[in-house]
Amino acid sequence: MSGEVPANINIKEPRWDQSTFVGRANHFFTVTDPRNVLLTDEQLENARRIVHDYRQGVIPPGLTENELWRAKYVYDSAFHPDTGEKMILIGRMSAQVPMNMTITGCMMTFYRTTPAVLFWQWVNQSFNAVVNYTNRSGDAPLSVSELGTAYVSATSGAVVTALGLNALTKHVSSLVGRFVPFAAVAAANCINIPLMRQRELKVGIPITDERGNRLGESANAAQQAITQVVVSRILMAAPGMAIPPFIMNTLEKKAFLKRFPWMSAPIQVGLVGFCLVFATPLCCALFPQKSSMSVSSLEDELRAKLHQSHPELQRVYFNKGL
Repeated sequence: MSGEVPANINIKEPRWDQSTFVGRANHFFTVTDPRNVLLTDEQLENARRIVHDYRQGVIPPGLTENELWRAKYVYDSAFHPDTGEKMILIGRMSAQVPMNMTITGCMMTFYRTTPAVLFWQWVNQSFNAVVNYTNRSGDAPLSVSELGTAYVSATSGAVVTALGLNALTKHVSSLVGRFVPFAAVAAANCINIPLMRQRELKVGIPITDERGNRLGESANAAQQAITQVVVSRILMAAPGMAIPPFIMNTLEKKAFLKRFPWMSAPIQVGLVGFCLVFATPLCCALFPQKSSMSVSSLEDELRAKLHQSHPELQRVYFNKGL
C-alpha cells in the first residue's frame, strides 16, 4: 500500500468511540447531515470506490486520512450497511430532517379536521414505511407481496390509531389538541416499525462475533433491535412535536399571525426543523448501531449450536437498523 493514509485504519467501524454516547453522537451528526442529500450520484460513486479500494489495499495517490473518513461517511449515508445497495433517497437518515420537518410541521398545522388528519397521517406513515424498509437490519430481501402487505397493514393501523386519538380530543383545549399528532406518531411507530420489519421477527437478523464473522440469524436479536429503534424514533419525534405547540399557541394570539395566518405553517415547519437537527442524531445515538446481546438470550437451538462451535463466546453482535 502507498500514499499518505495509514494502512491500518478500520473504516468498517465509525471514526469515534461507539462505546460512549458522545462518540455515537459525533458519528450520527455526520451520518444524518442533511447536506448529504444534495450529493450527486458521481460523488456517491466516488466515495464508494474509495472505500472499496481501501478495503482491498488500494489507496489513490494523494488521498489524506480526513478525505478517507469523509468518503466513508458519504458512503455510509447512502449505502445499506448489510446489503451494500444504494438506499432510496428519502429513506436515508440524511433525509430525515428535511422530510420530517415538512411532514410534521404540516401535521401539527392541519390537525383540526378529519380529512386533514387522515391525509397527513397517511403521508407520514407512508414516509415512515419507506424509512423503516430502507434502514432495516439484515440482507434478506422482501418479496413484493410481503412488502405490500407490510405497507398496507402498517399505514392503515397507524392512520386508524391517529383518527381514534383525534376523535377522543374533540372537546379538549386547542393546546391539548396540538399534541394529538405526537400521540398518534408515538402509537403508530409501535405499529409501523415492527410490521415493516416483520420478516426479521420471523426469520431473524444476522448475528456475528466481535470480529464480524457471521454466526447465524436470530429472531431474539431482531426483537431487541426493533425495540431500540421504536424507542429512538419516538424520542426523536418528541422535541419537534412537544416544543412547537407551546410556541405556536402563544404566537397565534399575537397580532402578527392574526394578520398573516398563512405564515403559521412555515413557522411551524421551521421550528420542527430546528428541533430535528439536534434530536435526530442524538436519539439515533441512544443505542449503539452495532448492538449486542448475551449468548444466553438467544433462541435455545441457536444457543446450543454456538456453545458447541464457539464455547468461549459470551456476546453476539448485530446491526440494529435505524
